[in-house]
Amino acid sequence: MTDACIRRARPLLGTLVEISAHGSDEDAVRLAVDEAFRMVEAVQRLMSYHDPESDVSRINREAARQPVAVASHTWRVLDAAQSIARASDGLFDITVAPTLVAFGFLPQHADFPRASGQGDWRHVELLAERRVRLARRLCLDLGGIAKGYAVDRAIGVLQSHGMRAARVNAGGDLRVFGAPMQTVHIRRPGAPTELMPLVELGEGAAATSADYYTARRRSGRWVTPLIDPRTGVSCPRGRSVTVFAPDCMTADALTKVVHADPQRAIGILPKFSARALMLHDDDDLDVCKLYTLADAGRPWQTHWLAENARHV
Repeated sequence: MTDACIRRARPLLGTLVEISAHGSDEDAVRLAVDEAFRMVEAVQRLMSYHDPESDVSRINREAARQPVAVASHTWRVLDAAQSIARASDGLFDITVAPTLVAFGFLPQHADFPRASGQGDWRHVELLAERRVRLARRLCLDLGGIAKGYAVDRAIGVLQSHGMRAARVNAGGDLRVFGAPMQTVHIRRPGAPTELMPLVELGEGAAATSADYYTARRRSGRWVTPLIDPRTGVSCPRGRSVTVFAPDCMTADALTKVVHADPQRAIGILPKFSARALMLHDDDDLDVCKLYTLADAGRPWQTHWLAENARHV
């Protein structure tokens, strides 16, 4: 049987989205890949913090005054975000946007009401008929979960078109199906140009979060867009977190849970059939440490990596 393979990349979601698909007919594969990109574009339009016409912007402008109806895609992401927030007791929280604005990672919108500073994820109310209400003056950002959702929806499009195998990668948010085992490369936190081949993935999703290129100094201290919602302070620097889960949206969100509190994450990840690994550069010993977490109740397992990473 002949196999047609199409591989394309486009700048979307604030990163480079790569889609590859395999099928029996080149025209069908090309159509499937084009429609997968259109799905990613649709998710971006709905959930962009920057776009004044997005569902997220409409929620931030209006939902503290009256319920706002949103699209089904936005509703699914909000529902998942709230489920992960409940399961993690707020280690994942979509209401951290004011902190990201203060740190300069998100723009200041003059038409968004000023956040009261007195609310969190518990004050985001999901009502009947896909309506959203904010019980306090909040500001939402779905940047910590929507990219993974876009990857999932692109994979869904490719599967609906009968592709035999496919891969979607959005800047470290990855999902594959039907292909031989693929090596997941993770950047070394202290030297992000170095790619370390650590895990083989044949089916499912992986998401990686780190501060490789985003850390900046503000008011005399280093800040990153990885925020601990409990304190409003950036998570510790120099750490890369990768989460493996059945879907990319869940993996994407759970990377933030691990960053915020690796010890509490031990009991949270298994609720979502997820596992994780962390990379951390030890400057004192000039080595890179790998920590793996597979089962609830077991501590993080420590591995020492040489310059050339080994498979674990």
